[in-house]
Amino acid sequence: MRRMLLGMSQERLGEQLGLTFQQVQKYEKGVNRIGASRLFDLAQVLSVPIQYFYENMSAAVSGIAAAPGFADNAGEPYVADFVSNRDSVELHKAFARITDPRVRRSIVDMVRSIAGDVPPGSGGQ
Repeated sequence: MRRMLLGMSQERLGEQLGLTFQQVQKYEKGVNRIGASRLFDLAQVLSVPIQYFYENMSAAVSGIAAAPGFADNAGEPYVADFVSNRDSVELHKAFARITDPRVRRSIVDMVRSIAGDVPPGSGGQ
């Protein structure tokens, strides 16, 4: 996800880590496990703290109980799910370049309409 947000190819990431892009693919797909030293290298190359890779870890896996008020809403998709999709990342980047707030609001309303959601303040129409 972070690699895509940076616009970095698997090949470029591999070069910076001394790996082939096929090895990077295997890490991303979960075929190969990532050791601690490799995780440290990834964090350095992607300019994130190591904790970045654990942000969305479930409480069951991490052994830590969720804090009251911070429980996940099971009906809502995670941001991580959104940005892990290439189309979503491209959509986000393009949307962020729109400077007119009215145009941005119109796009949000249009997408909600296409998705079958009723935009706030529309009265259900």
